[in-house]
Amino acid sequence: MGQKDALEKKLRDFGPYQVNQDMMALAGPQCTFMHCLPAERGLECTDAVIESRASVVFREAENRMHAQNGVMLHCLQSLAAN
Repeated sequence: MGQKDALEKKLRDFGPYQVNQDMMALAGPQCTFMHCLPAERGLECTDAVIESRASVVFREAENRMHAQNGVMLHCLQSLAAN
């Protein structure tokens, strides 16, 4: 029961800040949508925004993976050198 109440409060408090198509239209065509993922679709942002041409969330996630691999390689090479 407590989780349902918490969700309702979250929706009430943060609902006006949800990134949706109306908000993106207000921002203009130059606007890019980014999110560190995982996104709570339907709460933080709508499916339409994540799947839109303005969204770079999947490219952002892929770039993060490559950066993490680089950091891991650097750390492992440092350990192997010692």
